[in-house]
Amino acid sequence: MQSPLFYKGWYHLFYQYNPVSAVWGNITWGHAVSRDLINWLHLPLAMVPDHWYDMNGVWTGSATFLPDGSLVMLCTGSTNESTQVQNLAYPADPSDPLLLNWVKSKANPVLVPPPGIGSKDFRDPTTAWFIESDNSWRVTIGSRNGMTGFSLVYKTKDFVEYELLDGVLHAVPGTGMWECVDFSTQSRRRATVGSTCLRTGRG
Repeated sequence: MQSPLFYKGWYHLFYQYNPVSAVWGNITWGHAVSRDLINWLHLPLAMVPDHWYDMNGVWTGSATFLPDGSLVMLCTGSTNESTQVQNLAYPADPSDPLLLNWVKSKANPVLVPPPGIGSKDFRDPTTAWFIESDNSWRVTIGSRNGMTGFSLVYKTKDFVEYELLDGVLHAVPGTGMWECVDFSTQSRRRATVGSTCLRTGRG
């Protein structure tokens, strides 16, 4: 599951899906909607791997509502060379409550692995943190350095241009690659949640 949201009277659920096989590969974004969170309607695929920057899969991402009510998606794409990059998408028709069609930004990829980060260790963006003092969003992305998993943090005003902040949000030795990192406010403190590729370890 990824990017659950409520839009114009409908609950939306997106999920990783291989439409041609029950094994990993050809990853797309499945899409289902509900009025009551009990009865669900499956819709056409929301995003498919059809550009060089996501040819090997459209992976996990997150949805963000901007102050004007518009919606954007930031998600990981695996390129034709299997490099993990972050791509931007938005509804083709914002008036459509079912969000049937999505448009990928012409600016894609909007983020590539920074120096020192492996090409296959840069994925699963979360974009839910807004800082009013500088009118910018914070984006965290899972990564690793050897067996130390950590989350990078960027800031952006428009989801096209990004600045990598110094240091990392959190790091734990022995956890390996961090998957699907998230963060939220808890009693005015930032809480980081994620998973690790390892069966053992703290994450």
